[in-house]
Amino acid sequence: MNLKAIALNGTLKSSGGEPSSTDRMLDLIARGLREMHVEVETIRLADHDIKPGVTSDEGPGDAWPDIRTAILDANILIIGTPIWLGQPSSVAKRALERMDAFLEETDDEGRMISHGRVAAVAVVGNEDGAHHVSAEVFQALNDVGFTIPANAVAYWVGEAMGSKNFVDLDEIPEVVTSAVDMLVRNTVQLAGLLGNKGP
Repeated sequence: MNLKAIALNGTLKSSGGEPSSTDRMLDLIARGLREMHVEVETIRLADHDIKPGVTSDEGPGDAWPDIRTAILDANILIIGTPIWLGQPSSVAKRALERMDAFLEETDDEGRMISHGRVAAVAVVGNEDGAHHVSAEVFQALNDVGFTIPANAVAYWVGEAMGSKNFVDLDEIPEVVTSAVDMLVRNTVQLAGLLGNKGP
Protein backbone atom coordinates (compact mmCIF):
# COMPACT_ATOMS: atom_id res chain seq x y z
CA MET A 1 0.00 0.00 0.00
CA ASN A 2 1.31 3.46 -0.91
CA LEU A 3 1.13 5.79 2.06
CA LYS A 4 0.86 9.56 1.96
CA ALA A 5 1.71 12.07 4.70
CA ILE A 6 0.73 15.71 5.08
CA ALA A 7 2.77 17.96 7.37
CA LEU A 8 1.23 21.18 8.64
CA ASN A 9 3.99 23.64 9.49
CA GLY A 10 2.80 25.88 12.31
CA THR A 11 5.69 28.36 12.21
CA LEU A 12 4.60 31.97 12.47
CA LYS A 13 7.02 32.87 9.67
CA SER A 14 5.73 33.15 6.12
CA SER A 15 7.70 31.57 3.28
CA GLY A 16 10.62 33.52 1.87
CA GLY A 17 11.73 35.06 5.14
CA GLU A 18 14.08 33.85 7.86
CA PRO A 19 14.76 30.11 8.11
CA SER A 20 12.36 28.32 10.43
CA SER A 21 13.30 25.78 13.10
CA THR A 22 9.94 24.08 12.48
CA ASP A 23 10.94 23.69 8.82
CA ARG A 24 14.14 21.99 9.84
CA MET A 25 12.42 19.51 12.16
CA LEU A 26 9.71 18.71 9.62
CA ASP A 27 12.37 18.25 6.94
CA LEU A 28 14.06 15.61 9.10
CA ILE A 29 10.78 13.78 9.52
CA ALA A 30 9.89 14.09 5.82
CA ARG A 31 13.29 12.67 4.85
CA GLY A 32 12.69 9.67 7.09
CA LEU A 33 9.20 9.14 5.72
CA ARG A 34 10.45 9.32 2.13
CA GLU A 35 13.10 6.72 2.93
CA MET A 36 10.18 4.47 3.90
CA HIS A 37 8.52 5.26 0.53
CA VAL A 38 5.90 7.56 1.98
CA GLU A 39 4.84 10.50 -0.20
CA VAL A 40 5.11 13.74 1.81
CA GLU A 41 3.56 17.18 1.28
CA THR A 42 4.16 20.14 3.59
CA ILE A 43 1.81 23.09 3.98
CA ARG A 44 3.07 26.22 5.75
CA LEU A 45 -0.06 27.43 7.50
CA ALA A 46 1.12 31.06 7.81
CA ASP A 47 1.07 31.34 4.01
CA HIS A 48 -2.69 30.73 3.89
CA ASP A 49 -5.73 32.73 4.97
CA ILE A 50 -7.32 30.24 7.33
CA LYS A 51 -10.42 31.90 8.71
CA PRO A 52 -11.33 31.54 12.38
CA GLY A 53 -14.15 29.12 13.11
CA VAL A 54 -15.01 25.49 13.71
CA THR A 55 -16.63 24.51 10.42
CA SER A 56 -15.04 23.00 7.33
CA ASP A 57 -15.75 26.11 5.24
CA GLU A 58 -15.96 29.60 6.69
CA GLY A 59 -16.91 31.24 3.41
CA PRO A 60 -15.26 33.29 0.66
CA GLY A 61 -11.49 33.50 0.85
CA ASP A 62 -11.14 30.69 3.38
CA ALA A 63 -8.08 28.57 2.59
CA TRP A 64 -9.07 25.78 4.98
CA PRO A 65 -11.25 23.68 2.62
CA ASP A 66 -8.24 22.86 0.39
CA ILE A 67 -6.04 22.10 3.41
CA ARG A 68 -8.81 19.91 4.84
CA THR A 69 -8.92 17.96 1.57
CA ALA A 70 -5.15 17.42 1.72
CA ILE A 71 -5.45 16.12 5.30
CA LEU A 72 -8.21 13.69 4.39
CA ASP A 73 -6.33 12.50 1.29
CA ALA A 74 -3.39 11.46 3.50
CA ASN A 75 -2.80 8.48 5.79
CA ILE A 76 -0.51 10.40 8.14
CA LEU A 77 -0.82 13.90 9.58
CA ILE A 78 2.18 15.62 11.16
CA ILE A 79 1.59 18.82 13.12
CA GLY A 80 4.77 20.86 13.48
CA THR A 81 4.79 23.79 15.89
CA PRO A 82 7.17 26.09 17.68
CA ILE A 83 6.60 26.80 21.36
CA TRP A 84 5.23 30.30 21.94
CA LEU A 85 4.44 31.42 25.49
CA GLY A 86 4.60 27.77 26.53
CA GLN A 87 1.93 26.75 24.02
CA PRO A 88 1.51 25.59 20.41
CA SER A 89 1.62 28.44 17.89
CA SER A 90 -1.56 30.32 17.10
CA VAL A 91 -1.65 29.01 13.52
CA ALA A 92 -1.26 25.41 14.72
CA LYS A 93 -4.13 26.00 17.13
CA ARG A 94 -6.19 27.51 14.31
CA ALA A 95 -5.76 24.31 12.27
CA LEU A 96 -6.79 22.19 15.25
CA GLU A 97 -9.82 24.39 15.84
CA ARG A 98 -10.88 23.95 12.23
CA MET A 99 -10.58 20.16 12.58
CA ASP A 100 -13.22 20.41 15.30
CA ALA A 101 -15.70 20.07 12.41
CA PHE A 102 -14.62 16.41 12.11
CA LEU A 103 -16.68 15.73 15.25
CA GLU A 104 -19.85 16.22 13.22
CA GLU A 105 -18.66 14.85 9.86
CA THR A 106 -18.93 11.10 9.36
CA ASP A 107 -18.18 8.56 6.66
CA ASP A 108 -20.67 6.06 5.21
CA GLU A 109 -20.25 3.87 8.28
CA GLY A 110 -20.95 6.64 10.77
CA ARG A 111 -17.32 7.13 11.82
CA MET A 112 -15.50 10.46 12.02
CA ILE A 113 -14.06 11.26 8.60
CA SER A 114 -10.58 11.24 10.13
CA HIS A 115 -11.01 7.59 11.14
CA GLY A 116 -8.14 5.31 10.15
CA ARG A 117 -5.62 8.12 9.94
CA VAL A 118 -2.51 8.45 12.09
CA ALA A 119 -1.03 11.63 13.56
CA ALA A 120 2.31 12.70 15.04
CA VAL A 121 3.76 15.92 16.43
CA ALA A 122 7.00 17.89 16.01
CA VAL A 123 7.91 20.65 18.48
CA VAL A 124 10.78 23.15 18.58
CA GLY A 125 11.59 26.04 20.86
CA ASN A 126 14.13 27.78 23.04
CA GLU A 127 11.92 27.68 26.09
CA ASP A 128 10.53 24.94 28.27
CA GLY A 129 7.32 23.16 27.35
CA ALA A 130 7.78 20.51 24.64
CA HIS A 131 5.90 17.87 26.66
CA HIS A 132 3.11 20.29 27.46
CA VAL A 133 2.77 21.41 23.85
CA SER A 134 2.80 17.86 22.46
CA ALA A 135 0.22 16.82 25.09
CA GLU A 136 -2.10 19.65 24.02
CA VAL A 137 -1.78 18.77 20.34
CA PHE A 138 -2.09 15.00 20.93
CA GLN A 139 -5.29 15.44 22.92
CA ALA A 140 -6.81 17.67 20.24
CA LEU A 141 -5.86 15.21 17.48
CA ASN A 142 -7.30 12.33 19.49
CA ASP A 143 -10.52 14.28 20.07
CA VAL A 144 -11.00 14.75 16.32
CA GLY A 145 -10.47 11.09 15.49
CA PHE A 146 -6.79 10.52 14.72
CA THR A 147 -4.94 7.46 16.03
CA ILE A 148 -1.73 8.30 17.87
CA PRO A 149 1.19 5.84 17.62
CA ALA A 150 3.64 5.24 20.45
CA ASN A 151 6.58 7.69 20.58
CA ALA A 152 4.95 9.92 17.96
CA VAL A 153 6.74 13.10 18.94
CA ALA A 154 10.12 14.55 18.02
CA TYR A 155 11.28 17.73 19.67
CA TRP A 156 14.21 19.98 20.49
CA VAL A 157 14.22 22.56 23.24
CA GLY A 158 17.12 24.93 23.72
CA GLU A 159 18.26 26.68 26.86
CA ALA A 160 15.38 28.48 28.55
CA MET A 161 15.41 32.17 27.67
CA GLY A 162 18.32 31.51 25.31
CA SER A 163 18.78 32.86 21.81
CA LYS A 164 19.88 29.69 19.98
CA ASN A 165 17.22 28.05 17.81
CA PHE A 166 17.10 24.57 16.32
CA VAL A 167 17.71 26.00 12.86
CA ASP A 168 21.00 27.51 14.15
CA LEU A 169 22.55 24.21 15.30
CA ASP A 170 25.64 23.08 13.40
CA GLU A 171 24.84 19.45 14.20
CA ILE A 172 21.57 17.81 15.12
CA PRO A 173 21.82 16.01 18.46
CA GLU A 174 21.66 12.22 18.26
CA VAL A 175 18.76 12.16 20.72
CA VAL A 176 16.71 14.22 18.22
CA THR A 177 17.57 12.02 15.22
CA SER A 178 16.70 8.94 17.30
CA ALA A 179 13.34 10.45 18.23
CA VAL A 180 12.67 11.30 14.57
CA ASP A 181 13.54 7.73 13.51
CA MET A 182 11.20 6.28 16.13
CA LEU A 183 8.39 8.66 15.17
CA VAL A 184 8.77 7.73 11.49
CA ARG A 185 8.91 3.96 12.05
CA ASN A 186 5.98 3.82 14.46
CA THR A 187 3.82 6.21 12.44
CA VAL A 188 4.38 4.39 9.14
CA GLN A 189 3.82 0.99 10.72
CA LEU A 190 0.52 2.00 12.30
CA ALA A 191 -0.67 3.80 9.18
CA GLY A 192 0.09 0.67 7.16
CA LEU A 193 -1.86 -1.49 9.59
CA LEU A 194 -4.86 0.80 9.52
CA GLY A 195 -4.73 1.08 5.75
CA ASN A 196 -6.53 4.45 5.98
CA LYS A 197 -9.87 2.73 6.48
CA GLY A 198 -9.62 0.74 9.67
CA PRO A 199 -11.79 -2.27 10.51
